[in-house]
Amino acid sequence: MILEQLPLARQLDLVFRELREELAQLTSGTVFVQIRNNMVGKFGIRHFPLESKGTEIKMAERGLSESQQLSFRQTALESLKLKRWTHGEIQFEFAMRQDLLCTSVTFESNYNMANLVSESNKNKRDF
Repeated sequence: MILEQLPLARQLDLVFRELREELAQLTSGTVFVQIRNNMVGKFGIRHFPLESKGTEIKMAERGLSESQQLSFRQTALESLKLKRWTHGEIQFEFAMRQDLLCTSVTFESNYNMANLVSESNKNKRDF
């Protein structure tokens, strides 16, 4: 399978499928996806492996269910409709609160000054 031929939405779907087992063990965290030229590069989950209530520290007993993961993945796919750049990172935060999955999305666009300067020099030569 050639990555360049897959739409970004399909790539994101593959990311969530790859993270399925890890999400099944977590109740909160941030899924991050780094994008360059509308292709997924590095991805993963940032999370705290331990939770505490007062002075009691414990590991999460169970993570996201299949239906919660499906809902999370659908939210992530819908968010792509709002993306207007080709290079950057998307962060999908999630947390279980009173047995309800809460999510939020953060977009971060990235630009490369070297590309900007080389384009500027190229345009100057054209005139």
